[in-house]
Amino acid sequence: MSPKGEFWNRLERALDLSKNVSEPAKNDLGNSPSSYAEQGDEEDQRSEFKNQNPEHRVVNIIEIENLSHRFTDGTVGLDNINLSISEGTFVVIAGRNGSGKTTLLKHLNGLLLPTNGVVKFSGEPVSKNLAWSRQKVGMVFQDADSQIVGETVADDVSFGPENLRLDRDEIKRRVARSLETVGLLRYKDQKPHLLSGGEKRRLAIAGILAMEPKVLIFDEPFSSLDFPGVKQILSQMISLHQAGHTILVAAHDLDKLIAHTDRLVIMENGRIVRDGLPSQLLRELEAFGIREPLPSRLGMEVYSWLN
Repeated sequence: MSPKGEFWNRLERALDLSKNVSEPAKNDLGNSPSSYAEQGDEEDQRSEFKNQNPEHRVVNIIEIENLSHRFTDGTVGLDNINLSISEGTFVVIAGRNGSGKTTLLKHLNGLLLPTNGVVKFSGEPVSKNLAWSRQKVGMVFQDADSQIVGETVADDVSFGPENLRLDRDEIKRRVARSLETVGLLRYKDQKPHLLSGGEKRRLAIAGILAMEPKVLIFDEPFSSLDFPGVKQILSQMISLHQAGHTILVAAHDLDKLIAHTDRLVIMENGRIVRDGLPSQLLRELEAFGIREPLPSRLGMEVYSWLN
């Protein structure tokens, strides 16, 4: 099977699984741990399995080495960041406003370039091939309107594949599959400005999926969304993770995400100050200006917003 066919087959299988996503909070294997303690046990078992089976060894899809960024006005945005992201993980980068979350994520596909250090995707420096990096590492911005460029929904999704100079039939296939994946195919001829906030974010996701990426980045994905919109986007993110995508999310409010997160990275003043399992960091969040999820504060089990 071709890589293109496998990409969409994985996505379709994940969408079938996501129909049951309203069950108790799922981890990256689709299980439903009753508590973070059980999730930790499962994590240990998976690590042991991977260590014993070379074909399942962890692969770092993103590697960041000694990354620093200074803006033109002299402000330090990032200060000596070292971070590796394993393929297929769901990672949340948390911190108060101005901590450097978005600045860091914009380096992963070359929207910003390092002042010092290097960012690698699949072992290759991002800065050496920006077009390829931006195809494989897609980013959904906080303001979805800033990503809308087409006169119709279908035109908007076709923008990326057209810039790849794909043939017309391939573009049509990618547009239809991407819109179907995010549940917007029936709106393909509609003007994007008529969509709701949640639908606009799903349109942005569709535009990225049409590029067949391996990593998807979300910057404050629930900003300004109502409850139904939050559930739509969260469900979409979980489906994409189940399809094998690596997911990175910048967020300052973790209530909606924590039940589905494999790894939590906390930033402060352009630096990484904590990095580990969410269960091990929940009690430290408020020291860095991040609200501890309500269930955790009340001594309850952390649960999915999709329940």
